[in-house]
Amino acid sequence: MTETTKQQHVTIKGVKDGLVFLLDDTCEFSALLDDIRHKLEKTHRRILTGPIIHVHIKTGKRPIGDLEREQLKQVFSAQGNLLVQSIESDTPVGVETEPGNGPITVMKGIVRSGQTIRHVGNLFYLGDVNPGGTIACTGDIIVMGALRGMAHAGIDGNENAIIAASYMKPTQLRIAEVISRPPDEWGLEDAYMEFAYIHEGKMEIDKISQLHRLRPEHQYSPL
Repeated sequence: MTETTKQQHVTIKGVKDGLVFLLDDTCEFSALLDDIRHKLEKTHRRILTGPIIHVHIKTGKRPIGDLEREQLKQVFSAQGNLLVQSIESDTPVGVETEPGNGPITVMKGIVRSGQTIRHVGNLFYLGDVNPGGTIACTGDIIVMGALRGMAHAGIDGNENAIIAASYMKPTQLRIAEVISRPPDEWGLEDAYMEFAYIHEGKMEIDKISQLHRLRPEHQYSPL
């Protein structure tokens, strides 16, 4: 069921894993915030009861910066059981990616054993990936947390994809069809702030500070 405000700036759709908020990308941002508050505090209070509800926000072609993201999160965090899982824009902002790969999607949570997140595009994940958990993307995977499970970037054959993590101790890394050696064979002194990439058909591991050498045309510093 789809319900729209009178101004038709915000549309809410129920999906299997929660709610999707579709935001008008032509109106003033302040009008969006007002509409969301009105829905949550007045016309849609019934969704504020019960268990945690995951919320996915889609902003269309509207660019969303850090300030706007925080304002959106604050509106939802003020309500009891709504947890923002992702804020997606059709316009790349904040973190730049390889040409043609499209925008980067931000998600957060914990990928637990037995769980798999599959995503088309580039993914910036705020949280940990536990042993037995998997993230698979057609583009880059950046984990702002501990990567202890499996990560598969470039699942459609893109060998230019990378995998980066604040703490890199995966059970397996895979980029396109290339699978990494076991982590204990990497020969690294520590496992912090690293990324994996393909070089001459083999997977290499390096410090995230060296990513500019791989992509000199981008200011890509996700961690």
